Amino acid sequence: MPAVFFGHGSPMNALEVNRYTAAWRAFGRSVPRPRAILVVSAHWYIGATAVTAMPRPKTIHDFYGFPQELFDVRYPAPGLPELAEEVSDVVHPTWVGADIDSWGIDHGTWSVLVHAFPEADIPVVQLSINAFKGLDYHLELGAKLAPLRERGVLVVASGNVVHNLGGVDRRLVDQGFDWAQRFDEAAKATMLDDPTEAGRLDAHRDFGLAVPTPDHFIPLLYLAGLAGAAGQGTEVLVDGYAYGSLSMTAYTLGLPGRATEPLAGAPTLPDAVPPDSANI
Repeated sequence: MPAVFFGHGSPMNALEVNRYTAAWRAFGRSVPRPRAILVVSAHWYIGATAVTAMPRPKTIHDFYGFPQELFDVRYPAPGLPELAEEVSDVVHPTWVGADIDSWGIDHGTWSVLVHAFPEADIPVVQLSINAFKGLDYHLELGAKLAPLRERGVLVVASGNVVHNLGGVDRRLVDQGFDWAQRFDEAAKATMLDDPTEAGRLDAHRDFGLAVPTPDHFIPLLYLAGLAGAAGQGTEVLVDGYAYGSLSMTAYTLGLPGRATEPLAGAPTLPDAVPPDSANI
C-alpha cells in the first residue's frame, strides 16, 4: 500500500470542494482498496501510545463555533479490533495500549476521509500521538509500522506542517507568511530528498513560529519514518497555505504524481470560530 500525510486545515474542508479536497479525492481513487486504514491524527494527542480497538468507532466532533452542518457529519466506518494487536506486534517492544471505548474517529481523520473514501466502508483505526515522547520516538515508530503496508493497511497521517493558530489572519485565505513559507519549503526539501532528517527540522530558525505546539507537526514524522524504512523520498500531492499561518502541503509515499485541479483553495472560516487548537 502507499502511505500519505494530509495537511487537513480547517474542519470546514469536510464540507468544501476546493483544490485540497479534490486532491484528497484523487488520492482515494488512485490507491488499491485497503484492508484497513490506520490514521495518526493530530487531534488524538494524549499521554500514551494507543490504538482504537472498538468494532464501531464513533464520529467525534472535537471543535466548537462551527455551523451545525459540520456537527451533523457522520463517518460511520467500521473499526478493526484485531488491527490493534497487529500494530502492537510490529512495533514491539514499544508498548501500545488498546482503547476500546474512549476515542473514535476525530475530525483530523474524518475531514479528509469523507473525501478520500466517501463510502466509509473501509475499517478505520486510529493511533494516538504520545505527547510525552520526542520527535525521534515518532519517527522511529513510523518506521516500525512499515510491515503493515505489506498487509493491505493504508497508513494515513493527518496534521499540518505549519500550524500556528495564534497567527491566523482571515484575510490571507490562500497565502502564507514569509516564515511559514520558509519552514514549509525546508520541510518539503527534507521530505523529497531524505525524510529520515525530518526529526531535525526543529533546528530550523522558523520552527518556533511554525510549530508552536508539536501536535500537528508530529504526524509528518510517521510518513517520514515509513519513507525511511522504504529507502525512498516522498512526493507532493498538493501544496499551498491558508490564513497566513497554516501549510496545506500533503505528501504521498509510493504514489507519484501531483494533483493540479484548478480550484479555489482554503475555505472561509466562520466568524464564530475562535483561534483555539481544538478547532483547526
